Amino acid sequence: MSPVYQALLAGIFTFTITALGSGVVVFFKKMNKNIMDGMLSSSAGIMIAASFFSLLNPAVDIAFKYKLNVPIVIVSGFLLGGLILWIGDYFFSSLDKNNNINNIKSCLMLFISITLHNIPEGLVLGVAFGAVPYNLDNATLVSALTLTLAIAIQNFPEGSAISLPFRRAGITRWKSFLIGSLSAIVEPVFALIGALLVLKVRYLLPFILSFTAGAMIFVCTMELIPESQKNDNNDLMAFVLLLGFSIMMILEIVLG
Repeated sequence: MSPVYQALLAGIFTFTITALGSGVVVFFKKMNKNIMDGMLSSSAGIMIAASFFSLLNPAVDIAFKYKLNVPIVIVSGFLLGGLILWIGDYFFSSLDKNNNINNIKSCLMLFISITLHNIPEGLVLGVAFGAVPYNLDNATLVSALTLTLAIAIQNFPEGSAISLPFRRAGITRWKSFLIGSLSAIVEPVFALIGALLVLKVRYLLPFILSFTAGAMIFVCTMELIPESQKNDNNDLMAFVLLLGFSIMMILEIVLG
């Protein structure tokens, strides 16, 4: 099978796992505040861990490998990611004259940040499969398949991290499920792009990865953590954040 088709199938697979994670929301008929605040807090932990282990750390390694100016590439991408989300926050706040869309705003920012996170994941998949015929950096089909499995496992909690906050904001279960699933629709698309442009995209990956990390950290700081800390058991929410971080960290360490 052509590496391009392999990359596309890998992207479809990771998208499907995200949809399965998003489907968790279907089992919640009533929204318990403690559960939902806990999900927000764990989502923050997952995103912070993913920002470092899945995004910044690989970005630095790739930038060094291709002899780029590491501080400029990583820092500029990281800050720009936060700036774009700040502009989005300002835009939504300007629309929120009567404080009616506050919850939806934070959910949309969460959706955007995780969707941005899925773009470089799709590109990485495309590069991994597209590089096999060129024997780039000891690229093998086994390593590409392992990467696909690692991304898929990480995508399950990310799907629920989107759908559950939308449900908490009053969106129906099935719409929340659909929104959570759609956050990963970019993965097969960009896996295809990555496979087609494998020799060029790899040089852009450090900036894209750090950009996404900045966006995710901004959302965690501005939306998820403050919202979860409104819970009466805010100390417990802090430990739930640590638990979410630990789960993603273990996945990254075990699966590489």
